Amino acid sequence: MKHRSHGKLHRSLACKSLMLELGQSGLKHSQIKKAVNAMKTPQDLDVTSKQCVDILSEQRRQYKGKEFYGLIKHFQDKALVDDNQYFVVDLFEDGSPRNIFWADGRSRDAYTKFGDVVVFDVTYMTNKFKMPFSPFVGVNHHGQTILFGGALLENEKEETFCWLFEHFLKCMFNKHPSAMITDQDKAIVFPNTQHRYCAWHIKKHELEHLRPLVAHYSDFKESYRWWVKSDTIEEFETEWEVMRGKYNLENCCWIIDMYNQRKHWVKAYLKDVFFAGMTTSGRSESIHSFFDGFVNSKTMLNEFVVQYDKAVESRRAVEEDEDFKTMNSKPILSSVHPIEAKAGECYTKKIFDIFKIEWIEATQNLTHETLSKCTEEIKYRVGQVDIDKAHWRFVSYRFTNQVDVRCSCAKFETYGILCKHSLYVIKKRNVQTLPDHYILPRWTLDARFRLGSHSVGMHEINTEKEVSALTLWYVRANCNKAIEHAKDSPSKIKKFNNLVIKFLEDEIIQKKPNGPQNVPQDSCVGISQLDMMPHISIQDPIFLTNTKGRPKNANMIKSSLELAKKKRTCSHCKGLGHYATGCPSRKAEEALQEKQ
Repeated sequence: MKHRSHGKLHRSLACKSLMLELGQSGLKHSQIKKAVNAMKTPQDLDVTSKQCVDILSEQRRQYKGKEFYGLIKHFQDKALVDDNQYFVVDLFEDGSPRNIFWADGRSRDAYTKFGDVVVFDVTYMTNKFKMPFSPFVGVNHHGQTILFGGALLENEKEETFCWLFEHFLKCMFNKHPSAMITDQDKAIVFPNTQHRYCAWHIKKHELEHLRPLVAHYSDFKESYRWWVKSDTIEEFETEWEVMRGKYNLENCCWIIDMYNQRKHWVKAYLKDVFFAGMTTSGRSESIHSFFDGFVNSKTMLNEFVVQYDKAVESRRAVEEDEDFKTMNSKPILSSVHPIEAKAGECYTKKIFDIFKIEWIEATQNLTHETLSKCTEEIKYRVGQVDIDKAHWRFVSYRFTNQVDVRCSCAKFETYGILCKHSLYVIKKRNVQTLPDHYILPRWTLDARFRLGSHSVGMHEINTEKEVSALTLWYVRANCNKAIEHAKDSPSKIKKFNNLVIKFLEDEIIQKKPNGPQNVPQDSCVGISQLDMMPHISIQDPIFLTNTKGRPKNANMIKSSLELAKKKRTCSHCKGLGHYATGCPSRKAEEALQEKQ
């Protein structure tokens, strides 16, 4: 039975087709082998991993040198069913791709609703060419990670990012995100956007650069932690002056550099910026690990974009599941208070669960002390009874026409959900319902399904002589929604059609015979440079990666801070260029002690 003549299963057409289909789904050879062997009859020999490798390699050889062509063909075929797809390619002179960016219609639509905060990160994704994969990531109304678009880049230089951001803005109707979370060391400059450095990367660099100070000063770690967590800018600056003199920080170049860039990472400087609860590029990291279930180190370029679409569809299916749960379930309340009831009615299920944690804390575990009181404002210090008052938060309640409460933790400003300290004060002031201005629409079902001009802010993005691309997108989306609502009723679809015909007739009557024709901005199509250079042949990228994609033991490309050679630091004299074992001053002291 071990003879080659008896091993016929893996050579059958049905088995080959199954292996190829499983391979295209991103399964590894060992997983394909297990799946095929689980479905075979007892009379057939088991398929081996080597046979799986041979079948998939044979199929891949057919696309050798044609992978970039397959990628172009994939997006062309997709454009036939998705009119709103955006795709652009930057080419080398020989016809091989330098940079690629794409976003489908639903991703662009999601950006109009949830594009206030974007996480951008660059990592080696598992594709066989040396092209860093760069997804634009955001958060939807359930707090789930969503993708706004993807890019394969030549490198991480500033001119490459400029090309990418130019086309990203063009794709997204010139609508800048209000905030962006990036790695500190990347050459990333996005205009009109508040940049925040990834907190995870900063903590990683802290461990590397502050180790000598922690070893030399027993209280430095605690002082540094209080400095970073300062509630106000004044407190932060005061603590900095104290630390700089006490610990002689002028010799620590890293901490001086971080102080100069404080507006991009210190909480006190970012309290008024909405980040949807994110402080790190972990959203992007989770996307990278998520793609690992669809691609591997052998994935070809044309397969990569197909698997990208499958991964995105999988994320959207999870979003639709949460939409269904929110629409068809009632929130479980922890109290009978109308504030919690209104939150459960407005928020999506996942966001209400976050709100409920804050509400339970506010109603069960907090207490307060009154700091000052006047006719316009009352100030409290709020916290848990069993916690030191140094960790309590300052809450101010203003007596205005509407409820106005602000907390020093700034959770509402940065997350969009009232914190437990604010909820405690609101309840104490006998407010009977959750004010509408404290319910962010992006955390409700209306963010996805709402109608009306407020969803895109028409009054802000249009000019007197020109209609913006975002408005055109919005109007087109409303027309499509109207057709969907009316398509099952002959009377409704006739009514809508009559409205459109009436509008067109009025336009024809008012139109001047020789008047200038305004060409509307194209909000749907990304012009590929392939269309502008038809004489150039399409070729695969020249340089192959030597690491077979993203390293197994790392999630990101190392920054220059990580790649920079560490300077040796002596733990004895704190000097640079040597260790304690070879310290001249230490040897001199030891020699002196021996003489004595």
